[in-house]
Amino acid sequence: MVDRLRETGSIRSPEVAEAFAKVPREKFVPEAELAAAYSYRDHIVTKRSPDGWAMSSVSAPWLQAQMLEAARIGPGARVWEIGSGGYNAALIAELVGPEGSVISMDIDPFVTERAARFLAETGYPHVKVVLGDAEHAAEEFAPFDAILVTVGVWDCPWGHLLAPEGRMVVPLRFAGITRAITFSADGDRLVGLDPTVCGFVPVQGAGAHRTRLASLAGGAVTLTIDGGPDLDTAALDRALASPRTVRWTSVEIGDDVPFDTMHLWLATVDDTFGIIWRDPDAGDDLAEPALRWFTPALITPGSFAYLTMRDIGLRCHEFGVRAHGPGGEKLAQRLLTHVQTWDRDWRDHPGPAFALYPKHAAVPVPVTGRVFQKRHTQLVLEW
Repeated sequence: MVDRLRETGSIRSPEVAEAFAKVPREKFVPEAELAAAYSYRDHIVTKRSPDGWAMSSVSAPWLQAQMLEAARIGPGARVWEIGSGGYNAALIAELVGPEGSVISMDIDPFVTERAARFLAETGYPHVKVVLGDAEHAAEEFAPFDAILVTVGVWDCPWGHLLAPEGRMVVPLRFAGITRAITFSADGDRLVGLDPTVCGFVPVQGAGAHRTRLASLAGGAVTLTIDGGPDLDTAALDRALASPRTVRWTSVEIGDDVPFDTMHLWLATVDDTFGIIWRDPDAGDDLAEPALRWFTPALITPGSFAYLTMRDIGLRCHEFGVRAHGPGGEKLAQRLLTHVQTWDRDWRDHPGPAFALYPKHAAVPVPVTGRVFQKRHTQLVLEW
C-alpha cells in the first residue's frame, strides 16, 4: 500500500511514508478483509444508519495521505482531529512523536469507544479521544498547529483555534460539492489551497446541514440542492415522466480526463445548480447522467436539466444536456451555454481561488466568482 501511495503521489515525504508503514490499518477495521483494509483507493464503512446510509467510516488511504501531507504535521505539533476512527489519529501520533499531542473528537459514542479501544490495543493510548460536538467543544484544547477534519462539513468555525502558521484541512461542502481544502491564516481571512475532490460522511450535531433532496421514480433517480425551499418531489416526478429535451454541446472529453472544475464553474454562475444521480441498479431509460455520482444539474421547482455524454470515438465522448419538465428547454439551453463557456474560457484554468471570511466581515465582491453565505463564515470563490 505504501509503495502504491508513493507511486500515485499521495505520499510525498518519508515521514508520512514511515507512519503508514508502521500503523497496522487492519486493526482499526476488523470487519474488513485484509485486501480491502489495505486497498489504497477504498474507504471502509464502519457504521450505517437503519436505512443504509454510511454514518462512520475509515477514509481511503490515498485521501488520508494527501490530507496529512497538506497539514505539514511535524514533531511536537498539537493536532485536533474532528471525526474519529482511530487509524488516522494513530498516523498523526506517529508524525507528532512523543513531544506532540493528538486530540480526536467524535459525536458518536460508538465511534469514540471503538477508536479509544483500537488505539490502546495498537500502542497509542496517549491519543486523547473525546466524545463531543466539535461545533463548539474544542476551545479548551486550543491552539492547534493543525486541524484535520475527517467528516464532510458545510461550515468550519475553527479558524480562530489555529496557532500562527497553523493549517486546517477540511472537506468543505458548498452547492452540493465537497472539496478537501487546506486553509491557512492571511490577516482576518483564511486562504484555501489545493482543493481535492472527495466524499465524506456528513457531520452530525450542531454543524449538520440539511440538503434538499427529491427521490424520483421510487428512488431510481435522486436530485439534490444545497439550500433554499424543499424540492417539489411530485412536480419533479411528473417532469421526469414527461418527454425530454436533448442538446449536444460539441465539447469533447477523453477517458480518465478530469473535469471537476466544470462543477465549480456551474456552482459559481448558476444558483439553481444541484446534483443528480441514478441508482446503479436502475436502468438507463429514465436518466443517463454523465457520472455515476455527483453529475451537475440545474434544478427548478418543476423542471431540471443535467449533464450527459455519448461516445463519439475510441475513448472519446461528447458532453450533452438532457432536460425534463415545462421549463426543460430553457434550462437545457442555459446549461449548454455554461458548459461551452467553461470549455472556451476556463477549462485550462487551474480553478478558482478559495478564501474564508468571518460571517460579518466586509468581503470584496469577486469580478468573476461567488460568495457563499454560511452560518459562521463566508466562502469566496474567485476565478
